[in-house]
Amino acid sequence: MVDFRVLRLLKSLHRQRFSSHFSISVKRRGAMARPFHLNTPLLESVSMTQRVGTPVFLKMENSQPSGSFKIRGIGHLCQQLATDSKGVVCSSGGNAGMAAAYVARKMCVPATIVVPSSTPQLVVQRLRDQGATVNITGKVWDDANAEALRLAETEGLTYVPPFDHPLLWQGHSSVVSEVAASLEEKPGAVLLSVGGGGLLCGVIQGLKDVGWTDVPVIAMETVGADCFNAAVKAGRLVTLDDITSEAKCLGAKTVCRKAF
Repeated sequence: MVDFRVLRLLKSLHRQRFSSHFSISVKRRGAMARPFHLNTPLLESVSMTQRVGTPVFLKMENSQPSGSFKIRGIGHLCQQLATDSKGVVCSSGGNAGMAAAYVARKMCVPATIVVPSSTPQLVVQRLRDQGATVNITGKVWDDANAEALRLAETEGLTYVPPFDHPLLWQGHSSVVSEVAASLEEKPGAVLLSVGGGGLLCGVIQGLKDVGWTDVPVIAMETVGADCFNAAVKAGRLVTLDDITSEAKCLGAKTVCRKAF
């Protein structure tokens, strides 16, 4: 005959053993603090090389798990600030939100992504697919950011800025160290896009870290979202009246002060 009391005891011991093992494994993973981003390929663009007349290399950040470089800084920031958080909130036109949603899912932390109404429905659905709650507020990113700050204050959430924070810049700087490990000599220049200026700050920090302080950085913006260019021309921070660029993910009305 089967003694069911013995079976229940064995099951109880098994559950306790599994629970203990699970707790230890989680702590070990947290202690290692492995980054969420990938070391992406650095590939020569044959067509650009032919047009420019000198080798042109592309850092393939589109191959990151979230689809952009944003995961470098946001992953680093969340590991530092959101480990014990009740949830994170991020304002975004797309890329930062995707990074925050991906990282939060991996950390088993709830994520609220606040996006402007100009955000494509496909992006909204991708955010929801990552398990994030999507809040659509305002016309441009600045409107969404105001709501994200309000939620952080009233709901006790960890605010994840899309571009303006030293931990973001520190995370983004890793892109330069990877380039330095791949190239035999330092580049003649670095070209990058500017929305709010987070990538620019990270790249300049990375150039300092590897001793490439004499490498020029060419910051590119689209017409209609050129807050950095407007600030340079005015000699002070400038807030654009509106975002009219088709590049919605670059739509910040004011560049971060550190970039300026």
